Amino acid sequence: MRWSLRLGSFRGIEVSIHVTFLLLLGFLAVNYWLASRSFDAVLAGVGFILLLFGCVLLHEFGHALMAARYGIKTRDIVLYPIGGVARLERMPEDPRQELQVALAGPAVNVVIALALFAWLFLAGSVEPVASLGWASGDFVERLMVVNVVLVVFNLIPAFPMDGGRVLRALLAMRMEYTRATQIAAHIGQALALVFGFVGLFWNPFLLFIAFFVWIGAAQEASMVQMKGALGGIPLQRVMLTEFQTLDAQDQLLRAVQLTLAGSQKDFPVVDAGKLVGVLRQEDMLRGLHEQGPGARVASTMQREFLTANLGEMVESVFRRLGECNCRTLPVTNGRGELVGMVTMENVGEFLRIEAALRR
Repeated sequence: MRWSLRLGSFRGIEVSIHVTFLLLLGFLAVNYWLASRSFDAVLAGVGFILLLFGCVLLHEFGHALMAARYGIKTRDIVLYPIGGVARLERMPEDPRQELQVALAGPAVNVVIALALFAWLFLAGSVEPVASLGWASGDFVERLMVVNVVLVVFNLIPAFPMDGGRVLRALLAMRMEYTRATQIAAHIGQALALVFGFVGLFWNPFLLFIAFFVWIGAAQEASMVQMKGALGGIPLQRVMLTEFQTLDAQDQLLRAVQLTLAGSQKDFPVVDAGKLVGVLRQEDMLRGLHEQGPGARVASTMQREFLTANLGEMVESVFRRLGECNCRTLPVTNGRGELVGMVTMENVGEFLRIEAALRR
């Protein structure tokens, strides 16, 4: 992901931090210094934040490893200043499985909090919670309290928090999935209004949470509605049949000319009539920058790419488009011949036309 720094990987899952996370650490370090003029206080404060985000990382791995039990891969985990995101290829279609995946993250924080409480209890160093501050009080107890807060916050029944998915899974056990998503999204947006109203008079940070929840709920409902609308529609009705292709030996200048002459961004690449690659717009721009317009398409195209089969349904292809994080899939027939293309844009156009016809 752009603007992210790779930390490493575990169980095949890439872990990165967004560059804004480093800005957060720098900002907090300066504030700790201004408050105490002590390097020890700065190290303790930054160390606490790093451990806090270590707990967030374990939370996200809880989701990822539970999803892996059901054959769902995780593309990566990215840590942001506001938390972490485990980008699963998809959510389980079985509500019971979705419930377990959603609860796995908070369950990790519960285990951490209980382990820290046991440590404090055995050491006899439990302090009243009211005596703790963000940068004052027992280090271990503060970390325990933060994990409890993470559990409570993530279980708010609103997308995109885990609680929204828990609510949707529970509703989906008793009703149709799309309807369950709509109800969960409406509840989430109602909570967002409450957060926003309270935030106006009490804590401005709640306004940020309200915006975050409102947008997340709307996006989740929109995606599920789109998926439901695509059910049972053959790909042949949706795919593009008029498009441009490139030869592997064409120069990038040819791709530039075709891009400027129309609206197509990605181009299937053929060699002797056989589909051998896909040239994405970003590949073309990178090739122009590094090699110039005379470079061959073959030198910068994607040689590993997914395709769709002419006999598939749009719903499965739409899911694959989301999983591969790509804009375009070439469509081939039973003989492996290129017969069309499908993009997120033309799927969206098809849905808008269908909705207009129904109205």
